[in-house]
Amino acid sequence: MASPRRCSPTAPDRECKLPPPSAPAGEYPPGKLSWGTLARALGRFTLSIPHTRLLATLDPLALDREPPPQLSPEKQQMPEKLIWGDQEPLSKIPFKILSGHEHAVSTCHFCVDDTKLLSGSHDCTVKLWDAVDGSVVRDFEHRPKAPVVECSITADSSRVIAASYDKTVRAWDLETGKLLWKVRYDTFIVSCKFSPDGKYVVSGFDVDHGICIMDAENITTVSVIKDHHTRSITSCCFDPDSQRVASVSLDRCIKIWDVTSQATLLTITKAHSNAISNCCFTFSGHFLCTSSWDKNLKIWNVHTGEFRNRGACVTLMQGHEGSVSSCHFARDSSFLISGGFDRTVAIWDVAEGYRKLSLKGHNDWVMDVAISNNKKWILSASKDRTMRLWNIEEIDEIPLVIKYKKAMGLKVKQCERCDRPFSIFKSDTSSEVFTQCVFCRIDTRGLPAETSSSSSLERENSPRPTGNKSN
Repeated sequence: MASPRRCSPTAPDRECKLPPPSAPAGEYPPGKLSWGTLARALGRFTLSIPHTRLLATLDPLALDREPPPQLSPEKQQMPEKLIWGDQEPLSKIPFKILSGHEHAVSTCHFCVDDTKLLSGSHDCTVKLWDAVDGSVVRDFEHRPKAPVVECSITADSSRVIAASYDKTVRAWDLETGKLLWKVRYDTFIVSCKFSPDGKYVVSGFDVDHGICIMDAENITTVSVIKDHHTRSITSCCFDPDSQRVASVSLDRCIKIWDVTSQATLLTITKAHSNAISNCCFTFSGHFLCTSSWDKNLKIWNVHTGEFRNRGACVTLMQGHEGSVSSCHFARDSSFLISGGFDRTVAIWDVAEGYRKLSLKGHNDWVMDVAISNNKKWILSASKDRTMRLWNIEEIDEIPLVIKYKKAMGLKVKQCERCDRPFSIFKSDTSSEVFTQCVFCRIDTRGLPAETSSSSSLERENSPRPTGNKSN
């Protein structure tokens, strides 16, 4: 494939067009806008028609619904004292509300050693925030001409990219705010991510059902894989080694593409019972979490050899009352967070696969979530035009969490294989459950010579009899 012409970093107004050429900015060709794209323009991910019964009050298909009224200036002011998050008496989590966007906040990140926050919105802006006082540090100029669907930032917090419904991906220098380059596609982009080493950018397509991997330094195309899925891509991301790209789709399928060999390494069909909305790797790259409209999350072993077409996984259930929109692992994989259309953020104990706490307070869908590197803060972006910064530093001391653990009969053990501390249920009788953490148990089930019985896997994937009910 011929590479597109390069774009000089000193000439941000030049356009780097990838083949085939696209329509002019702002013009959407007739017949090219899919229902999935139209729905995500208002809520990033929408529910399938049969699924809307679960969240009738949210009515995600009501595309003409008026946005919530803006708060008065008095109500927008941040109080000096901490605000308690979840209003239930036993689950108090301090949080701050960050207001500044005029429409749904679709994406959020921590950056610059957790001192700054990055956000993108359907108001066509990308903003940099001060994490301490919640003020806006910068609005990145040469902004997109349509809603921003996703942002990404390099590991060293030097560059920012944003994908927009104007069919472009833009890159800025974070420190100066200067536009570095702009790439225009001939299809709608629904996801974009930097590789951890900052060398590549992967973009996910809507109408073409494919992904594009681009060299982020010289702005040339590495791979374009059209019809990678049978339906629209919803999310894609690199593994920690920057060598593999995971993608998920409305077709309920998970695929992993190898950048070097230019081949699909893994395909898991019917991974969920409904559309898959998001995916993220653990920092070891050994496991992948997927979130879905079926209200569940799954953690997959992506090194399962002969079992890779089926996958050995653990299912996280009963954390959300509706579709799950986003997921994110803590750096050490000790816990996982997810956001949902039920307006909550769930914190999961990954070692034993149960919901530790549910953070409530947003007035509309939670569209994206992030965890600080020091694991003390959670950031959530919502369709209610705000972000919330939650302080979870003392989560294990919260009365509700302590009460929850006691009710479930949990105690902490040390994994005999990896020395990872993990929780187990006192009522469990399986020697495997008593001695190994969830990651090592998935590994064991993924090895052909050590395949466990199906009843054991079903037992782990089944909901617990107590303590796992939604609030």
